[in-house]
Amino acid sequence: MRTLLVWCPDWPVLAVEIVEGIPATDPVAILHANRVIACSEAARAAGVRRGLRKREAQSRCPRLTVVEHDPDRDARAFEPVVAAVEQVVAGVEVVRPGACALAARGPARYFGGEERAAERIVEQVAQACGVECQVGIADGVFAAGLAARDGQLVPAGETARFLAGLPVEALDRPELTGLLRRLGVRTLGDFAALPAGDVLARFGFDGALAHHQAAGRDHRPLAVRRPPPDLDVTETYDEPLDRVDTAAFVARALGERLHATLAGYGLACTRLAIEAVTANSEELHRVWRHDGLLTAATIADRVRWQLGGWLTGRDRPSAGILRLRLIPDGVLAHAGLQPGLWGETGEERERAQRAMSRVQGILGPAAVVTPVPGGGRGTADQVRMVPWGDERTPARPADPPWPGRIPPPQPVTVYSQFDARAARGDSDRSPSGSPPVAVHDEAGEPVMVTARLAVSAPPARVAIGARGGALGGTEVTGWAGPWPVDERWWAPAEGGRRARLQVGLSDGRALLLSLASGVWTVEAIYD
Repeated sequence: MRTLLVWCPDWPVLAVEIVEGIPATDPVAILHANRVIACSEAARAAGVRRGLRKREAQSRCPRLTVVEHDPDRDARAFEPVVAAVEQVVAGVEVVRPGACALAARGPARYFGGEERAAERIVEQVAQACGVECQVGIADGVFAAGLAARDGQLVPAGETARFLAGLPVEALDRPELTGLLRRLGVRTLGDFAALPAGDVLARFGFDGALAHHQAAGRDHRPLAVRRPPPDLDVTETYDEPLDRVDTAAFVARALGERLHATLAGYGLACTRLAIEAVTANSEELHRVWRHDGLLTAATIADRVRWQLGGWLTGRDRPSAGILRLRLIPDGVLAHAGLQPGLWGETGEERERAQRAMSRVQGILGPAAVVTPVPGGGRGTADQVRMVPWGDERTPARPADPPWPGRIPPPQPVTVYSQFDARAARGDSDRSPSGSPPVAVHDEAGEPVMVTARLAVSAPPARVAIGARGGALGGTEVTGWAGPWPVDERWWAPAEGGRRARLQVGLSDGRALLLSLASGVWTVEAIYD
């Protein structure tokens, strides 16, 4: 196959200049395992060569800047060069950082010849990236890479002759080339003339591959790189969108287009970014999350709700929307959903999701929240509320348990009578959501905790609810504590001080009480 190879000389040195700002015009050497693997032109002029040890290279060039080899840095810096080549031609294969190859037939036919195609690519890379490169064309990737070092275009059918006069060091296999030199094989032509069976038997599989390359025969075809698909959907309107009914129609059409684009690639998304530009050049942006895969209907709903919020909200833009763009995020492979045996799968779940997402579209993302269990010493710390559709990750790891964690009691939510009182507007719950209690001694006085962490008097009765009264409530049959809690003092927004008290009641219940800011609350009950 006629192959065009783009080669950037001394690429590790250029990558250091691009990423770290060290000028490639200075004496620079790239080291790996304490040996030079690449150097700049100025370093070569001072006598630095590949394979030298660090100390010898520095002795030859005292002003030498030494940088450790970083393959990731080389690859990241080379990506814009590959993208620049792809703007001119399609089907690019990255051979290594600093070199990429493509089939020469298509560009040659489009630009009117291989030479003109090479000139166009060199010009594009220089304009887009400010990087100098050379192009070689030959029959095969290996020969094209050697031709690129001199900027040659090897005529079709002349590749074997071109390779025959090159030294065996061009194979870039030090052990193999050293052995070939000792055997008297000095050029690629001498190596290609050896019988293939004898080469395989003597040098193994890698030697056989090198033998094929020396003869001008590639052992594999090009594996072209596929650019990532452009999944965004954009629509521009002649008349600005300033009415909700028009926006609803637009949302449905654009949502179906995005879903069809994703389905064409076998993909689906879990998040959707909506961008809009108004007639007065105002830019609007919002990201919608979904606990599941976004279908055509759910995409259309979110676009419609967002447009409605923008056009009718308090902070609506000063002009209508001229351009709308949908950007899928959280894209993953999706082969379809298997329907249920007695009907569609997840219809009830989908209806619930649509209802909750609709509420979020009207009142904001924080209007619908769900509990996420996590780690913590107390029951109040072990549940975190997150907006519907957000990632349900705990704030703290649940396992292993924190030191000093209390035994796992049941949550306070079993007190259904307190929920009924709260619905009537009574103050039976503290601001934290736990039921307040009154703890009294035998004389009916409130029991508090002193600065020395002792109770002011033994607790005698506990009245759950603010209206228990001094003489009401349930008799205390046993108690233990108090235990102080002064946690997360380094985080004022999360820290707090409280005292905990365990009590056993005459009706058989066992409670964990918590005192904070002078108010007792039921933190948990025990089985």
